[in-house]
Amino acid sequence: MKRIIFVVLIGIATPPLLSGQTARSTGTPRTPWGDPDVQGIWDYWTFTPLERPNELSGKADLTTEEAGQLAQRLRDQAIGADARRPQPGNPGAYSQEVWTDRSRAKALNQPSIIVDPADGKIPPLTAKGQQLEEAHKAAGGHPVRTRTDGVGIDGPEDRGVAERCILGFSTGPPMLPGGYNNNVQLFQTRDYVAMLLEMNHDVRIVPLDGRPGLTGSIRQWMGSSRGHWEGNTLVVETTNFTDKTASFSGRVNAGGFERGSAEHLRLIERFTRVDAGTLVYEFTVNDSVTFTRPFTGRIPMNLSQQPIYEYACH
Repeated sequence: MKRIIFVVLIGIATPPLLSGQTARSTGTPRTPWGDPDVQGIWDYWTFTPLERPNELSGKADLTTEEAGQLAQRLRDQAIGADARRPQPGNPGAYSQEVWTDRSRAKALNQPSIIVDPADGKIPPLTAKGQQLEEAHKAAGGHPVRTRTDGVGIDGPEDRGVAERCILGFSTGPPMLPGGYNNNVQLFQTRDYVAMLLEMNHDVRIVPLDGRPGLTGSIRQWMGSSRGHWEGNTLVVETTNFTDKTASFSGRVNAGGFERGSAEHLRLIERFTRVDAGTLVYEFTVNDSVTFTRPFTGRIPMNLSQQPIYEYACH
């Protein structure tokens, strides 16, 4: 007697892999060699202010409705205050509505970019920091050594480094949202991560191979960075900034200020890929010469489908 055996093959559907994701990864997208994949063009625009406004004191979170109302109000203010719109006989300059990110009513559920200290404020200055502030005022508010917007007229060195196209005015590091060009493109290999900032077309190259940092005698405009992985988070530590820039600039969305001398700055940045379309960016400013304690800011970056354009500063 013959037996007929039926073999039933059951197919289990699996979701398609994300770009750069390997079969062994089911959560965070990963590179073919297994590291979290942070590559892409990331948009970090938001109307959320750097420091928590006094009217939101004690409020740790905003509802989606409150965040939407805040974004719309600030958008309307920016567009309404734009006195340089094209008019008959006047082609205008930067139209806020047409040329900047201020046309996008976008705000976070957190009331400020700064999340530590808990009050959302930049910590008080040290005695040395206060001396630098007084020097700022004595120099008319624009001392050349520690600001990006100097206005002296004795020579080109008296002008700010942003005006001279040496650095962008919102790219830091750390990166903060400005009126436009709020994009960074990350490239990644086993041993390096490169960050191409749309603002001023600056590039930061971060070694991941464990090499030592530069000696203290070597100073660079954007500092010297070294990176490593902590779980799914890329941690970048940057030191060796020049003393010709501030240790922290709050010019963006904050009424305008720059404090400290960056030669004392130790900056820690964290990039965490939380899902296919979101990269959480967190920075901690540590400058004990200028500030009485470190402080931390956080911004979620969104994966963009728009290309990075050349920023031809002149």
